Amino acid sequence: KRGEFVTVIGPNGAGKTTLLETINGILPYTSGEGYVFNREIKRNREYIRKKIGYVIQNFEIDPLAPFLCRDIVMTGRAGKLGLFRFPGETDWQIVRSMMDLLGVKEFERRPVGKLSGGEFQKILLARALAQEPELLLLDEPFSNLDIYSRRNVEDILSELNEENNVTIVMVSHDLNMIPVNCSRILVMDKGRIILDAKSDNVDVSDLIEIVFSKSGNQ
Repeated sequence: KRGEFVTVIGPNGAGKTTLLETINGILPYTSGEGYVFNREIKRNREYIRKKIGYVIQNFEIDPLAPFLCRDIVMTGRAGKLGLFRFPGETDWQIVRSMMDLLGVKEFERRPVGKLSGGEFQKILLARALAQEPELLLLDEPFSNLDIYSRRNVEDILSELNEENNVTIVMVSHDLNMIPVNCSRILVMDKGRIILDAKSDNVDVSDLIEIVFSKSGNQ
């Protein structure tokens, strides 16, 4: 639902990343129909992608590639720019604003190959936010982040969700990575959702049982 903050958890190979890629129109579904923003995904992929910010797990880039951090963040504006418009000052202002929000504005002109894993993860988050998305898809967004950075990112996500009504779907295999302010929890295993509940109604000990016992025995 619009405005929700959903965390999808499950063991490696449960289908969490596949779910995000299907929502984003990257992977076609083989049966049934899928809808995002009340539009069927297969027939409206371009429209849907313009409204989605996506943080990809294990995003890799050649450390010798001549890309500056700000250029990577600007690629998040691709959906807004289209094929025939070059970035204008407004676009660069948005890029700088998102980098500042994530605490990486000082890296604006730094080559991406010079970043640590945690710094690069923040660049990817800034890239997703530069799209000014209505829906934010996050695949293991806290990987490579230290405790301080993780809490900072959690606060940013909570503010986007609560004040800007951005819908967030994030996936994780780690129960410790469930954000405090998420409103709904899904548990996946073998490509199926085996639990769908409001976060207030789920106890961590129950999740441990479901994820590591029930799912493992199916």
